[in-house]
Amino acid sequence: MITHTCHSPVVVWGGGTGGVAAAVQAARSGANTLLLTPGHWLGGMVSTAGVCCPDGNELAPWQTGLWGAFLRALYQAEAEGLDQNWVSCFGYRPTTAEAILQNWVHALPNLQWWADCRLLDVERSGSSVQAVLIQRSADVHRIGCDVLIDGSDRGDLLPLAEAPFRLGWEPQELWGEPSAPSEQRLKSEDFFLQQPVQSPTWVVMGQLQSDRLVADPASGVDPQGAPLLPEPFEQACAAFGLERTISYGRLPGGLVMLNWPLHGNDWHRGLERAFAVDSKAEQELLAEMQAHSLRFADQLERCTAGWLKRGEAFPREAGSPAGCLAAMPYWREGRRIIGLHTVIEQELLPQATGQSIAALPLNDAGELESIAIGNYANDHHYPGSDWPLAPKSCRWGGRWTGTPFCIPYRALVSAEVENLLAADKGFSTSHMANGATRLQPLIFNVGQAAGAAAALSIRLRCSLAALPVRMLQDLLIEEPTAPSGIVPLWDTPWHHPHWQQRQRACLENPELLGSNGCWLGPEEQASMAPPPQPQQDVWSGTLVPDGNAGYALERSDGCRWPLITLEPELSDWLADQDRPKAVELLAVANPWGPWLRAISLLGSKDVS
Repeated sequence: MITHTCHSPVVVWGGGTGGVAAAVQAARSGANTLLLTPGHWLGGMVSTAGVCCPDGNELAPWQTGLWGAFLRALYQAEAEGLDQNWVSCFGYRPTTAEAILQNWVHALPNLQWWADCRLLDVERSGSSVQAVLIQRSADVHRIGCDVLIDGSDRGDLLPLAEAPFRLGWEPQELWGEPSAPSEQRLKSEDFFLQQPVQSPTWVVMGQLQSDRLVADPASGVDPQGAPLLPEPFEQACAAFGLERTISYGRLPGGLVMLNWPLHGNDWHRGLERAFAVDSKAEQELLAEMQAHSLRFADQLERCTAGWLKRGEAFPREAGSPAGCLAAMPYWREGRRIIGLHTVIEQELLPQATGQSIAALPLNDAGELESIAIGNYANDHHYPGSDWPLAPKSCRWGGRWTGTPFCIPYRALVSAEVENLLAADKGFSTSHMANGATRLQPLIFNVGQAAGAAAALSIRLRCSLAALPVRMLQDLLIEEPTAPSGIVPLWDTPWHHPHWQQRQRACLENPELLGSNGCWLGPEEQASMAPPPQPQQDVWSGTLVPDGNAGYALERSDGCRWPLITLEPELSDWLADQDRPKAVELLAVANPWGPWLRAISLLGSKDVS
């Protein structure tokens, strides 16, 4: 029985990264917004699920929008800095991320947040959603809305709204994706029935007892070797050794994110239960995932003779089943809405070797329809050997990074339900493309675009499908708190003094964006030196190029540090160096990389 009835112009279901971003941006754009979450924490992947070493959008040109704002808030909040591990350029504690997100939400008077909600139903009339029904405590609420946004990790709203969606694999014959399996394989091989979606992980946190693992002759522990682990973990440390396997996801304070894909705590069995009507089956799946991750952590603790122990990273109010376990699984894939446009693998691939960009999403009039930029390389998690994927990476700044690609607005809009948007990883992509579009940084900015679109459509009194995309793009570029990039300019970092002007100019004339992603317009006389960063220091020594787009800094004390950068100006300078040179740099050391993350060049001279 319905006990309460209300109305909110924008309703967002789900506490995923994109859902929170959508709610925050809808409210910042002037719409009264209601955010409904199943738990007591926000953020999905970036906090509640404990995936605290984000991948993708790491370079300064892609650190824009709510992702960039989140990153800069993390730098201020984590006193030890974010250079903590070797899987990512950023590592932070879940509680730090959650505090940032909750501060954003609570700062907006026109944004309400209802936690601990259970989604019951979606009322639809014709092609429009009228209301959502949720249970909160003992009360059932019917909440009318003008725009409904799915901000969940698994596309919770889609079946209830009877919105067409995809789940699982598509054959190569459908779109010609180079990495997709054939229809014959999908029908004949058991693998595809057993792996309907990418494997999820229940993150478990460890706590290091010191910075380095010391060899223990009594136990035969070798920090660089592969210890004897029981099935199914026996090969977990084979590729990188014990210490590197564990420090992969190191966080401030010596916490360790255990989210290990190589014979680690990815979960592969019975994944169809994640999308079943039977809640008992889902609970059984979740219990199996938790037990698997705890067993993995316990076996690593045994092998390290106590150097790694279970870590306390999630307080009781997060909803965690144990202080070391994330409050929810890391779902890499769920239901994907069928939108007005579906992003497929070819739209993510570089147009040339080396520094390049993917093809721009242009409409019939030649106008750019992008609303967010991603650059993750593409990564699929299944049992067994790595799935072969079309390459989309290049060397840049002394490291490997992914080719940038654009997400068009129409991929967020349901093809059938006229007031429904997708804000998290369930927007309209193929299964193969999902491996590159599912990451936290891109989802932050996809969610931001969904929230801005919802507010704009209400203000203009137009349908989502008819929304003027250029107005949405201008709103994102000019957003006062978190301006979001929509044009993939490799050479224009977020802090460039003409960043906004270049973004707008490329919208007016896409030909100002070269095929390599560089600005072709008039050069401005302006410095783009990065702002100061916590933990930066002056480093001097001899820069040594390796002849293969890699670099090292040799210091006078004999130490040799691999050198990387996320800044385009410094990357361009490094690319021109072909012999040793004495340099002085501003940089941040990451001993777990190990590498120096160079921020800017202070001076250089030839070595005599």
